[in-house]
Amino acid sequence: MTTQEEQTRSGLRFPAGFAWGAATSAYQIEGAVAEDGRGTSIWDTFTKQPGKVLNGHNADVAIDHYHRYREDVAIMAELGLSAYRFSVSWPRIQPTGSGRINQKGLDFYRRLCDELRKHSIDPWLTLYHWDLPQALEDKGGWPNRDTAYRFAEYAAAVHDALKDYVHTWSTVNEPWCAAFLGYASGEHAPGRREPENAIRGAHHLNLAHGLAVQAMNARRVGGCVNLYAVTPETDSERDLDAARRIDGLQNRFFLDAMLLGRYPEDVLADLPIEPDAYIQPGDMKIINAPIDVLLVNYYSRFTVSGAPGGRQSAAAAPTDSGSPWVGSEHVSFVSGGRPVTAMGWEIDESGLVEILTRVAREYPPIPMVVSENGAAFDDVLEDGRVHDNERRAYVEAHLGACKEAIDKGVPLQGYFAWSLMDNFEWAWGYGKRFGLVRVDFETQERVLKDSALWYSEIIRQNRRYEPTDS
Repeated sequence: MTTQEEQTRSGLRFPAGFAWGAATSAYQIEGAVAEDGRGTSIWDTFTKQPGKVLNGHNADVAIDHYHRYREDVAIMAELGLSAYRFSVSWPRIQPTGSGRINQKGLDFYRRLCDELRKHSIDPWLTLYHWDLPQALEDKGGWPNRDTAYRFAEYAAAVHDALKDYVHTWSTVNEPWCAAFLGYASGEHAPGRREPENAIRGAHHLNLAHGLAVQAMNARRVGGCVNLYAVTPETDSERDLDAARRIDGLQNRFFLDAMLLGRYPEDVLADLPIEPDAYIQPGDMKIINAPIDVLLVNYYSRFTVSGAPGGRQSAAAAPTDSGSPWVGSEHVSFVSGGRPVTAMGWEIDESGLVEILTRVAREYPPIPMVVSENGAAFDDVLEDGRVHDNERRAYVEAHLGACKEAIDKGVPLQGYFAWSLMDNFEWAWGYGKRFGLVRVDFETQERVLKDSALWYSEIIRQNRRYEPTDS
């Protein structure tokens, strides 16, 4: 028995039917930004503005997945993935964000799904991973309420075309990022620093989720949130309030809306805009449309302080940007003394157990999956191999956290590593590598890292393992 098999059999056993996957997003991998009728997205525009992305990088080519998807699916099959989470490029389907459907765009995703199913890999489709058509941004973007209705029309069109290929759908990936990094801090596209419009945008992203759920009437549909465990630096009143504020805007603003049909009163009170300026009658019922699964993205824990001084953690933005924490700009993010990834994100798998058990305890029963989890490290290619032991340890620890959560009664149904491959990492350009698979951005050569080989063995053992009731 190999060491990998011993580790697998000693503890990392998961229920039958557990989804073993990896995740990507369209803009980060596809390239081909001007091919086959694709329109312009806010990220196409953003990356062309000086100083917005580190080293002036863009995703015009990215890792050329649009042309190399068959090769990439073959890699997924080699790894033994049972599921693959990907996003659809909205401007590839509707070049101007509304109206005419671009058939060539839909045909690409049909081909991708066919290829996945040929290798017995279940397609998990995300409708929106931040690539808003520029034409809709020109009309106001997410702060414009009409964008939510355009999204519902787009969702219905994609669902009608691909419903026979895809059984698990999700609506908006990480609405916190789209709203507050895009419209408050300006770190992400479209790069606006308009705190009140960020709040409007957050609400309209939630509304878009609910409208899309209603419009699709899919067999299995979910919402996706990025959650953080939040810890006060001390037990002082200021630090406890800081933790309440950050937990409120990061976690509860989205969870409460989606799963309870309301916003937390304390969070609304923190914000510098009255709720009736953006919430209309009936909105919360729409946002609370029934879903079948909650997709949880988890990377790190926040340690925060309300003490004056404006201290910042090592995980600062790579480019000039403001604060995304609307109404709580005074809060500092401080070191908790834990090891960090190449992004400066603290590694704390206990936070994953904390948030999964919290959702199970505080909200109506809902099946969950960990839809993104991973880490960037400074990988080195040596003699054709990447010995990324830090990433392997990170994934192993977080899989252990998943198992612990399951043992505590959390209805967790799957795990998706972020990311399948190295790709365009938003404002960081190509400077940070999250992939299980290394990509040479010049030659497009793919190399399975040691973490990928280890993850493949974990999957293989668990697919063979059949749990009993004893």
